[in-house]
Amino acid sequence: MKKHQQGFTLIELMIVVAIIGILAAIALPAYQDYIARSQATTGLADIRGGVTAFEESIQIGKTGAVALADIGLQATTTRCSAIAATGNYTDASGQKIACTLAGNPKVIGKVVNLTRSADGVWACTVTGGIDAKYLPVGCTAGT
Repeated sequence: MKKHQQGFTLIELMIVVAIIGILAAIALPAYQDYIARSQATTGLADIRGGVTAFEESIQIGKTGAVALADIGLQATTTRCSAIAATGNYTDASGQKIACTLAGNPKVIGKVVNLTRSADGVWACTVTGGIDAKYLPVGCTAGT
């Protein structure tokens, strides 16, 4: 009678470990890129709500400089190390809401800007030399 083999040989285990290593080497960079893009998108979402309040303030005739509290934003969030609002409600130039990104080294220090044109259209740009693959949808790379 033959005794049946039980367990795995060392070679079989080494092959499995090698395959797992190769898969991890491929998946980890892709995952890091996904995290960086999601952090940039979250930064945009953190300041997007201020646009509605900003427009409402213009419609009701508010004057003076824009303050974060007036448009419902905080000075920092989990994804934005700093949030700033510039310009005033009556001047159609220089109206901007910006988020300085925190998080992944690929996006840290980059700035997501929402800038209002004279006709009331908000445009999104990301400054600081961000790679195009990390840009949130609808944003362009700025200087």
